[in-house]
Amino acid sequence: MPLTIPELLDSAQLDKIRETLAGAVFVDGRLSAGFAAARVKRNEELQADPERLRLLIRILMASLGHHPTFRFGVLPQRVADPIFARYTAGMAYGDHVDDPIMGSGGPRFRSDVSMTVFLNPPEAYEGGELVIRTPFGDQEVKLPAGHAVVYPSSSLHRVAEVRSGERLVALTWIQSHVRDPAKRELLHELNLAREHLLKTAPGEAATGYVDRSYANLLRLWADV
Repeated sequence: MPLTIPELLDSAQLDKIRETLAGAVFVDGRLSAGFAAARVKRNEELQADPERLRLLIRILMASLGHHPTFRFGVLPQRVADPIFARYTAGMAYGDHVDDPIMGSGGPRFRSDVSMTVFLNPPEAYEGGELVIRTPFGDQEVKLPAGHAVVYPSSSLHRVAEVRSGERLVALTWIQSHVRDPAKRELLHELNLAREHLLKTAPGEAATGYVDRSYANLLRLWADV
């Protein structure tokens, strides 16, 4: 199931990202797409610009490393360098799943989790919802600037057509220590209970049981 990461980026970081992207060159997003995705992809992506990208990556990765929802909800092992994409009126991205193997410019790794970071506010554009197909139906996601959503890379998903304005996002993919999305979700929920008990009832026997269960399930399921 999709998991929202609130306030991944603060206002100062968002301002710095937008300032860095101002005047940048964006190119046809189909240049980075595989054969199947290129047929349904209509967006633009930041052109390779090493100095600009280093700054953008540093801002985003610093926030990822410190955000507890990302660390415990995703259990990251490897994180791809992000792509910065924009959608203007008439642009969309049809139904697709993300490539299973990432890292064409470096070490190869498995994509378990996809992440979209919203860089401008939802009122800046009409349409442009991220639509993720789940066992319970389609889930539309359109979050405040600085918020992010993570979801299994195997999920069929799309970006609805932008009717007006500009949708600006950062995208990345993660290989998790736990590849099974159901197991990751269970560990995340168990950790929420574990952290609550450690804060409110640290000396209780039940707290110790939950703490040990979390640690041993992670040990059982993790790939390292």
